This record gives sequence, structure tokens and C-alpha cells, in this order.
Amino acid sequence: MSVMTTRFCILLLPFLLLLPAFSNAQPQQVIYSWPMSMLGDARGSYPIALLHLAIEKSGASYQLVPSGQVMSQHRTLRQLGSNNGLDVVWTMTSPEREKELRPIRIPIDRGLIGWRLLLIHQDNEQKIQQLDEKHLKTSPSVQGSDWPDYPILKANHFRVLGSGDFDAMFKMLQAKRIDYFPRSITEIWPELQQKNGMSLTVAPKWVLHYPAALYFFVQKDNIELANAIEIGLLRAIEDGSMQQLFLQHFSSAIQQADLKSRTVIQLNNSLLPSETPLQNKALWFDPQLGY
Repeated sequence: MSVMTTRFCILLLPFLLLLPAFSNAQPQQVIYSWPMSMLGDARGSYPIALLHLAIEKSGASYQLVPSGQVMSQHRTLRQLGSNNGLDVVWTMTSPEREKELRPIRIPIDRGLIGWRLLLIHQDNEQKIQQLDEKHLKTSPSVQGSDWPDYPILKANHFRVLGSGDFDAMFKMLQAKRIDYFPRSITEIWPELQQKNGMSLTVAPKWVLHYPAALYFFVQKDNIELANAIEIGLLRAIEDGSMQQLFLQHFSSAIQQADLKSRTVIQLNNSLLPSETPLQNKALWFDPQLGY
């Protein structure tokens, strides 16, 4: 063996000794806010699939793990903010949420969460169809009391009740205590399937729209995870894989909603943070294009 080869091997030896440790290292666990018991629920399938895609595209070594329990939205966000067993959630943004948590400012559903169809009791279909905009606003509706949608509807002069119990809102509709329950295009069809024992349907004619962004959020100081998710999403946008996943999950719902034939009630969203990338049209759903 030459002197040069010997010197090279001596220099390389410390790195060779470290190789087994690197090769056997376990990926860092990232716990996301969808309970293991609800993995079959269609409402979570797209964000979970997109999160997996983003991590894969980023090249980061993370292992995604579902949360072990069902929690309200308020408790989920509080648990993430206090670094208490959650690493990433997806939820609609607001100034308060962006202050407490770190948003990845790419709307994962292209803003579809702000396109709201009206879930109604079947007996009220004719009644709701005959209302004008003024009387629709004065008809009783419901939203989650800790959802950003609740103050948005309030600020736009809708008669909206707040509830902290998700299932109770459907029961209120079934009992005709309210006239409608606004749900996003991405939510309403799976929920109708889940509640097929109730006498519920989607109201014709109307769609509410306000600019809204559904983001992935992480803990405020978890810059590394935030960067990995952002890099992965940008790569997925660039290579078309995010568009493919979006259409795979939502093209049927978008066609079923038939937005072009509906009357759009355009609402203001004063809760939308100024950093929201509204000017980047490539990130947002266009009903004329269907994407």
C-alpha cells in the first residue's frame, strides 16, 4: 500500500466508523393531528396524503404518525402551541393562529375551504331555493364556535349560531332548529355519506364564497419541519404531483358542486392575514378552470 493510500485511509477512518450509526438511525417521528381511530374518514385523507407527498419530496427523514386521540379544533391547536404531543396540524388560517403557530403559507386545498355549499334538511329544499340573499342571511345557520368561519359569517351579517360540538350541529339541522349548515366543497359530500341516516341534502342555487386559506401549521420554533414541508409542497407544485393529488381527491366534488350554475354570495374575510399570498393566482382554485 502506498503512503498516499495509507494517509487517505487514516483520514477516512473516523467517517467509516460513523456509517453504521447513520445507516441505523431511525427517522424522526412527526405526529399529525388526525386520530388513528379516524384514518378511514375521507375528510382527512387528502391532507394526510399531501403531507406524506411533501415530506417525500423534501427528502427529509421524518416518519409521519397519526395522533392517538380525538380532540376539538381548539384543543388541537392549543396542544400544538404548547409542544404537547403534536407536531403538525392543518386548519384555516387567522391572525391569532399565525401569531401562536408557524404557518406554511401554501393553501393546501387551493382555497376550496372558502367555497361553501349549504347543507339543509330535505324538507326545506324548496324554502331555501326561494329565499333571496337578504332572507338567506336572516335564516338561522350554525358554525363551530372556535372556527374562523363563525366570526366571518357574523361580520357579514348572517344569523349564525356557534356550537362546540361537531355532531350536534348535524342534529340541529335534522331537528330543524336551524335552516342550513355551510360546509366546504371538500367536506360536504363525505359528510352526507357519513350522515346517510339523516334527512339531509345539499341546497340548490346557493354558494357562499370568501377568501380563506387552509395551511399546514407547526410549532412556532420548529423551523426545520416548516422548511421541509414548504420545500416539499413547492416541489410537488412544480412537478405537477400536487395538482394530480388534488384532482384525484376533489374533481368529483367540484363537478358535483356545479359552481357555474349557482348564485355566488361573495363575503368579506377581515380575518385573512396580510401575508396571505392572494396575488399568486397559481395557488388558488379557479371555478372557471375547475382547478
